[in-house]
Amino acid sequence: MLKAFIVDDEPLARDELKYLLLRSKQVQIAGEAGSVEEALEQISVLSPDLVFLDIELDEESGLELAEHIKKMDPSPAIIFATAYDEYALQAFNLNAVDYLLKPFDETRLQQTLEKITQIKSIGGYEEAPAADYPRMPIAQTGKIAVTVEERIVLVEIQSILFVSSAEGKTIITTLEKEYKIADPLIVLEKKLNNSSFLRVHRGYLVNLHHIEEVQPWFNSTYNLIMQNGSKVPVSRTYVKELKQILGF
Repeated sequence: MLKAFIVDDEPLARDELKYLLLRSKQVQIAGEAGSVEEALEQISVLSPDLVFLDIELDEESGLELAEHIKKMDPSPAIIFATAYDEYALQAFNLNAVDYLLKPFDETRLQQTLEKITQIKSIGGYEEAPAADYPRMPIAQTGKIAVTVEERIVLVEIQSILFVSSAEGKTIITTLEKEYKIADPLIVLEKKLNNSSFLRVHRGYLVNLHHIEEVQPWFNSTYNLIMQNGSKVPVSRTYVKELKQILGF
């Protein structure tokens, strides 16, 4: 049985997560806290196996708390549980085991628990951080593995037109269909690094091979017309890099 500690400044969010964890029958709740100071004090005494950690804690940062947790001996596994996907890269740089988006999905949470159990069985969390994505399989197969509901689907990378994110959901749009996945957009961006994909907007990654037209829009922004006719917005933040790559 895994011992979990929950850090969130919203009591309702803590209650929801506790309910789902207890339903799994794999976890007992060691404690909970709503602030960094309270969490540090309790975690050092209770020594939980894993800490579910929100990033926005009133006027405090869960990322700072994670830095302190990493220095503990033994150090519990960290799972960020937040409503914001823009911190995912920072979270994985802190060797977080996983990154869950609110509202919590029970199936996605179960995948996290299975990952933690597997990591623990091979000798601990620090030996197998979640950020260590395999490099060679993508180069060898030209495919990327994504979790769709309860299935692991291999998607041809070059068939992907773009990847988008809205309302906490990430959608991979290919030439043939769409895949709704649990991973935040920044995790897909990390997996697809060194390929033909480019971030053009906070909520979009595009495959440069499938851009058919660049249409000027307002305030120095653009729309990209993709091979299937879809329009993808380009925000001003990413215009300069797009112009350099495409040469316009």
